[in-house]
Amino acid sequence: MTVCPQLIELERKIAADLARIEATPTAWIPARGGPEGAPIHDVVIVGAGLSGLSIGFGLKRQGVVNVLLLDSRAEGQEGPWLTCARMDTLRSPKHLAGPDLGVPSLTYRSWHEAIHGAEAWDNVGKIGRADWMEYLRWYRRVTDLSVRNETTLTAIEPSRDGLVLSVDGPNGHERIHARKIVLATGIEGAGGHAVPAIVSESLPREFWTHSGETIDVARLAGRDVGILGSSSSAFDWATAALRAGAKTATLFGRATEFAKTEVLAWTNFPGFLGHFADLDDLRRWRFMRRFFDFKTPPTTEMFNAARAFPNFRLELGCPPERLGIEDGRIRLDTPRGRFDFDHLLLGTGYDIDLRRRPELASLVDDIALWSDRFAAPTGEEDANLGRYPYLGGAFEFTEKVPGRAPHLANIHIFNNGAVPSLGPICNGITGLKYGVPRMIAALTKGLFLDDADRHYAELMAYDEVHFSAANLEK
Repeated sequence: MTVCPQLIELERKIAADLARIEATPTAWIPARGGPEGAPIHDVVIVGAGLSGLSIGFGLKRQGVVNVLLLDSRAEGQEGPWLTCARMDTLRSPKHLAGPDLGVPSLTYRSWHEAIHGAEAWDNVGKIGRADWMEYLRWYRRVTDLSVRNETTLTAIEPSRDGLVLSVDGPNGHERIHARKIVLATGIEGAGGHAVPAIVSESLPREFWTHSGETIDVARLAGRDVGILGSSSSAFDWATAALRAGAKTATLFGRATEFAKTEVLAWTNFPGFLGHFADLDDLRRWRFMRRFFDFKTPPTTEMFNAARAFPNFRLELGCPPERLGIEDGRIRLDTPRGRFDFDHLLLGTGYDIDLRRRPELASLVDDIALWSDRFAAPTGEEDANLGRYPYLGGAFEFTEKVPGRAPHLANIHIFNNGAVPSLGPICNGITGLKYGVPRMIAALTKGLFLDDADRHYAELMAYDEVHFSAANLEK
């Protein structure tokens, strides 16, 4: 591996900067033991991508060090960046702060300039997707967090000492004890892939792939592919398939025109991101109904990339009417006639449905949803919005029936499922600098309050000598 002197110097600067701002205070949480002496972690973070790493570093900066991160993917493959993301660059402007949490030397820009030189930053339009993943790998190394990869959470149960996580990993099945859990599980962490019924009920599974799945796009070479959807992921699909050598790619959209507005650009101001969670339920509901009305437009770059291929075809206002298999190929009937394909790609987004999450199977009946807590005014009903979990101010699940499942207060949600309750501060780079500090404050508050009597006992026994007149008389 080539050693980069500029990167080594940057890492020295990071260490010095963190020391100057007292970023790693002394650990302060009293040690606990689990059942039969088993170790119990103060916090377990499920997901070691952008959000999980940021929360882990934030806790470390507050002296919370008994923290474990779990991720189902192999090291260096966390998050969507090298698996199911197919855009060339991030959608976010390059200047947005991310997991650095206010430390300038830990920003993506500082890393980029150390690797490529200061002048190279001026030539960056948007951050490359692969470059962003390299930065996150480096970030994980310099923040020195405890991460276990290839470990999948399968269940959560309450226990006398907190929570028990059932996981499957390299060592087989294990049970991990934790006082608090953070589910930093990304865009599908509160549900799963949205697959239209016309697809799931009409086509064998091997004939279609959702954008949230990993696929070797080389298998699309020489094949005719159809794409359902007209937002960002659909154009990412089209471009990836055509670059891989697809014979043709035809994109079908229900809408007659493209979405034009990126709503996150409007939300990106301190008042909204910092205090949306402080609004009353009615105002949060109304903001979120409007927020979700906006569909994500394709990026100009990926739109142009797809349109540059002569074998790309765009069919807006052309929803699928019937799907089936004829002579080993997909037959798609639309208002504009029949189309035939070898494979179907779905850019159809994600559903919110906690029942689709296996790790929540034993808890889901006790979790309050927005539909359980809020009755929308006439004309403002929204069944989809009602399916989101109704979270407390600490990102925690709340009980459908008060008093029946108090352990839910120790399960904190930092994924798409938290947006209606806390705002878009937990689902990407834009709001990260607001969401992570709020989560850290909530976790440290809960840990301190739970141990308040133990801290009081320590104070009562505290007798360290800082001054002695006898020493001065000698």
